Amino acid sequence: MALLVAFFTFLAVLAIILLFFTMGGGTPHEEIVRKRFEAVQRAERRGELTLGLQLVRDELLSDVPALNNLLMRWGWAGRLRDYIEQSGVKSKPGKILLFSFVLAVAAYLVVMTILHSVILALLAGIVGAGIPMSVIAFRRARRFREFEKHFPEALDLLSRAVRAGHAITTGLEMVSKELPDPVAGEFRTTFEEQNFGLPLRDALLNLTERVPLLDVRFFVTAMLIQKETGGNLAEILTNLARVIRDRFRIRGEVRIRTAQGRMTAAILIALPPLMMVMLNTMNPSYMKPLFHDTLGHWMLLTAGVLQVIGAILLWKIVHIEV
Repeated sequence: MALLVAFFTFLAVLAIILLFFTMGGGTPHEEIVRKRFEAVQRAERRGELTLGLQLVRDELLSDVPALNNLLMRWGWAGRLRDYIEQSGVKSKPGKILLFSFVLAVAAYLVVMTILHSVILALLAGIVGAGIPMSVIAFRRARRFREFEKHFPEALDLLSRAVRAGHAITTGLEMVSKELPDPVAGEFRTTFEEQNFGLPLRDALLNLTERVPLLDVRFFVTAMLIQKETGGNLAEILTNLARVIRDRFRIRGEVRIRTAQGRMTAAILIALPPLMMVMLNTMNPSYMKPLFHDTLGHWMLLTAGVLQVIGAILLWKIVHIEV
């Protein structure tokens, strides 16, 4: 049993290392071709593609044939793939799910061997299974924050390009060359999609699907309305950049005024597990019934669930959307 636990622990560590450091997805040429096909597919799903391009392709969701066939039957697998790509991770959904399975089994066996509790082992398995998607969610949120940070600069650059007499597509190319990622990467993809043959409307709508942010929707809506009705595009982009910067300023002020509340919430969330660790270190016999009695296991499980619910409520209270 000990050898089995050691083996699965090794697999769990290896899975985490692979998750963080081996997230590449094919050669650069294959990546460009894949993104172009995905752009056409998004436009086809909306039913707005006017080029008459009918491409039939099977996008692999896993390198394991059996797992790929299983995922292809589930509609949520495509949404999972989009979610992973929004984080900037170049891994297929099948690989992420396999990581989750390995970590769940390893956590279950380790806790079962140490504490001999099915309830706590199952809870540990659930936590282990959620680690890969937690990493994906963290990287996705960080990438979107970086995008929002440089998005007003992109709008200003587009506005200056239009004022100088350049076409909007030329402005998209300038943004992809002048600004850092992820703004540059997303605008480069948009430029390449329309350069590949997609109408600008479809390329911009694909941008809103890859980056589902409110500011991007404002930008695309303004672009499409201006394309239909006309108007001063440079002034529209300048005003939109100013509105986004004002929103960032207000968000900063809100974060300053709620700093004390967020600190209090963090302390309240961390206090119960820290107290449990301290009591278990200072007086193990006092905490022993929680870990070696069935009723104690249920109490720990109930406390964990209530702790998660309380943490979510506290975090919702102190985080105000602007």
